[in-house]
Amino acid sequence: MPSQIKMHQLRAFVSVARHGSIRAASRMMNLSQPALTKSIKELEESLGARLFIRRRQGVTLTDCGEGFFKRASLILEELRVAQEDITQRLGGTSGRVNIGVGASIARTVMPEVIDRFHREFPNVKVRIAEGQLVSMIPELRQGELDFTVNTYYQGPFDNELLYEKLMDKEYRVVARRGHPMQNARSMKELLHCDWTLPTPRGSYYKLLSEVFSEMDAEPNISVICETFMSCTSLIAKTDFLSVLSVDVISDPVIGQSLVALDLDVPLPTATFYLIQRRDTTLTPMSAHLAQLFRLYCR
Repeated sequence: MPSQIKMHQLRAFVSVARHGSIRAASRMMNLSQPALTKSIKELEESLGARLFIRRRQGVTLTDCGEGFFKRASLILEELRVAQEDITQRLGGTSGRVNIGVGASIARTVMPEVIDRFHREFPNVKVRIAEGQLVSMIPELRQGELDFTVNTYYQGPFDNELLYEKLMDKEYRVVARRGHPMQNARSMKELLHCDWTLPTPRGSYYKLLSEVFSEMDAEPNISVICETFMSCTSLIAKTDFLSVLSVDVISDPVIGQSLVALDLDVPLPTATFYLIQRRDTTLTPMSAHLAQLFRLYCR
């Protein structure tokens, strides 16, 4: 009969898996390398399976290790959330909230929400990840993100997640001020231009790709920008075109160098949702932050 797995073994395993080496994990956990190695060895013996392949440059997970990592990291996150949930329900105002936001939300709604939340709960740590929903699915599934505010497109994870509609945003084709094509009135006039967009693998930009295809006016996306900063910098300083939300274009800082094109056929609006795992409950602090997003997205 296998021996009972201990929490320090799980923490050691997850840390080594995330850092890719015993040395890096030992520094992060403030433990000696022999102590960490011993915990991993005891865990492997308890499971009766090898979890790591040792290499000169570090360690990699075995097939068994990959599967165990997904569950072990989720266990640790759920334990952290459970402990913080009790503390907060007893009146404590500390802990950590991990959220994800789309680029448009990061530039518009998020600053006001976070500022208010921080003033109300200065001792709560907040981590913010930015990107499309498709890039946040792994962290949502592992419990490493409490929720995300993002656009949504039907996919294989629908049965794992909850989607609550918050707001619609208008999107437009965007160019720098003075762009030679800023007076264009149709997508077909812009097909010869250079374009940059985020990856079309998910959410609004996947819908947009399908709409362009149906219009027989699909632009050639020669540069894929996965961050808002790289995208807006490229548009503002070159002749690249992109698609951004109108409220981003209206930003007093960014908007000075960008212009929205007045095309004859409007682009589809983007619907933003508050998205979280279906089988989890937010802690009081996470729930309060989610409520602030609901308030500011009206």
